[in-house]
Amino acid sequence: MPTEHIHLKGITWNHSRGYVPMTATAQRFSELNPNVSIMWEKRSLQQFADESIQQLAERFDLLVIDHPWAGFAARTGSILPLDKHLPAEFMADQQQNTVGHSFESYSFNGHQWALPIDAATPVAASRPDLLEQHGLSVPQTFDDLLALADRSLVAFALIPIDTLMSFYMFCCSLGEDPCQREDEVVSEAVGVQALQMFRQLASKVDPACFHRNPIQVYEAMTQTDELAYCPFAYGYSNYARRGYARRLLHFHDLVSLTPGGTPMRSTLGGTGLAISAKCQHVAEAVRYAEFVASPACQQTLFFDNGGQPGHLSAWQDEHTNQQSHDYFAATLPTLQRAFLRPRYHGHMFFQDHAGEPVRQYLMNGGDERALLRELNELYVKSRAVELV
Repeated sequence: MPTEHIHLKGITWNHSRGYVPMTATAQRFSELNPNVSIMWEKRSLQQFADESIQQLAERFDLLVIDHPWAGFAARTGSILPLDKHLPAEFMADQQQNTVGHSFESYSFNGHQWALPIDAATPVAASRPDLLEQHGLSVPQTFDDLLALADRSLVAFALIPIDTLMSFYMFCCSLGEDPCQREDEVVSEAVGVQALQMFRQLASKVDPACFHRNPIQVYEAMTQTDELAYCPFAYGYSNYARRGYARRLLHFHDLVSLTPGGTPMRSTLGGTGLAISAKCQHVAEAVRYAEFVASPACQQTLFFDNGGQPGHLSAWQDEHTNQQSHDYFAATLPTLQRAFLRPRYHGHMFFQDHAGEPVRQYLMNGGDERALLRELNELYVKSRAVELV
């Protein structure tokens, strides 16, 4: 009897870092397994953050997901617990070689809902040629950053989701992780200080930043010669690779709030590879997921096709660092201390609604305490979603 030909469909996000490594790994997997073909589709970065994985899991076998969906996945059973399908030794290697909290970010209720194939957090980026041209060096402290922003050389992402992630970062950097209590996002003292510092900086950048995501910031930095520094945006190693953009970016750890202090703590991002509970060919989908997340693939095929690996060995690898002007070595400390945001079932409601009020405050000013009360109301509401 002829071997059955198996077709798998995947959904990822629309960027060279999100789409190309998945198509490259799918092509190679099919060459190694001629009876399996995998077709990847892509969606926008905003859809990636917004669209429910429950809806996607109805239509796709393989999903590249954002880790705040982990609690939702556990509650709805829309994707498979991979620990029940992958070898224990493989899972142990994934856990031991996590980049920061990447592996843990897809763990919820005792199960692993995705493999961390991509690791990211907000990091700093510079145009070395422009800094040199202006006789400037990479800022080390928040005061250095404000001084650079006064020269109109600074940009960062201020659309709602990035604004919220940066607000978390300011809170963490001031010594208090947000969303640790059930009725309050952050204490009033830290929240007010975080908002005021954030607004002080945001008031010094081009208002166009309020409409840019990290990709758009990096495009503006590389397509024009006006912006020399981005203090924090989710890192993209693509822009540190020769030939990807018009100009090369170098990436760095974050500034510290005070001279000699610890650099700021940003909010972990990255993506994970999950398998739909509706998948009809689980064994093949699992083998493909294992292939993509393996250290050998992460260090070579995945990275070489624009991917930003999630396996620690790839971050420490000579080849990946050589090709990316030390992107991975330079930003690994930032990843290792990044804040793992909440992943309870209702947190996506908070994440979807809390960014815009903070963004409005940054644009227009206002009463910090009133804003914190508004965020607390949204937060309590989101915790109620958890109980439904």
